[in-house]
Amino acid sequence: MASVLVVDDAKFMRVTLARILQKGHHEVAGEAENGKDAVELYRRLRPDLVIMDITMPVMNGIEAVRAIKELDPGAKIIICSALGQQRMVVEAVEAGAADFIVKPFEEQRVLEAVARLL
Repeated sequence: MASVLVVDDAKFMRVTLARILQKGHHEVAGEAENGKDAVELYRRLRPDLVIMDITMPVMNGIEAVRAIKELDPGAKIIICSALGQQRMVVEAVEAGAADFIVKPFEEQRVLEAVARLL
């Protein structure tokens, strides 16, 4: 069972992802609503995987990916984006994200992305 840190500024999205992950027999290690909190939680919890939104207040997903990769070059991060954010997705992947999923989430796609990284 993998531990996953779920990061999104929308509570609804965190709940949706948590449900999908639990169906796939993964443990939600923690939740954060911005990149700054995500970096702190990552430092404390050292989850197996992070699923992170791109657009968030305080610190966005791209900045958070860079900060987490600095802490742990082996960190596995999946970035979430809305349609039409291709440029930001490319930037996130260049920063170190291993994969991306598009909102609204398709359960199968989320679980496949998680399985590929673990």
